[in-house]
Amino acid sequence: MAKDIFGQALWGHFKTTKPAKLFINNKYGPKEEMPLDVYFRGEEDMPDLELLALSKCRGRVLDIGAGAGSHALVLQHRGVDVTAMDISGRAVDIMLERGVKQAFEQDIYAYGGEKYDTLLLLMNGIGLTGNIQQLRVFLQHTKKLLKPGGQLLFDSSDIAYLYEGDLPAGNYYGELWYQYAYKGQKTDWFQWLYIDADTLIQVAAEENWAIDILDEDDMDGYLARLMVIE
Repeated sequence: MAKDIFGQALWGHFKTTKPAKLFINNKYGPKEEMPLDVYFRGEEDMPDLELLALSKCRGRVLDIGAGAGSHALVLQHRGVDVTAMDISGRAVDIMLERGVKQAFEQDIYAYGGEKYDTLLLLMNGIGLTGNIQQLRVFLQHTKKLLKPGGQLLFDSSDIAYLYEGDLPAGNYYGELWYQYAYKGQKTDWFQWLYIDADTLIQVAAEENWAIDILDEDDMDGYLARLMVIE
């Protein structure tokens, strides 16, 4: 994203006692403040779906879109071989300062490095795909990053409730448009994906992945595990 505004906001929250607020504009309602403290949570403040995902990690783990590194730190503390990746250079700086041992800046779509046993995306990290078509591209690409028997773990949610029963025509209703605003700066508009479990199951099958919905919460969220069908 232009100017790494999200990274700047994380850095401000990490380094200053009175950080500026990060806002997120959308195309379905008024702007909202993006609470930055959630990216710095300890294990005791993480929701059950995230804790379950962390407990399911195995082998070499790549934490994609790792943000401030909170999940990587938990895994690292448990003795897991975890590497954190984020497209934000500032986020990577924060992770390293917080004690993440292995962290690097990269766009997942441009990454063709080592292979892993677990690919992890939490806090709806799969949203980075933006839309259903790019989710398909992501699923094809990440097959190349997994060892045999490897797994892809991520959470998402069904946001049909936003539309109060009147789903929009045209594009899939979980393909949202957002824009970050921070200290008078704005990013370009970008898409972020929230995908309901039934649609994900269909897409996964079409892209030759086996899928398990490991758990659901009471806010229309769920945790999914995908494995390549050999």
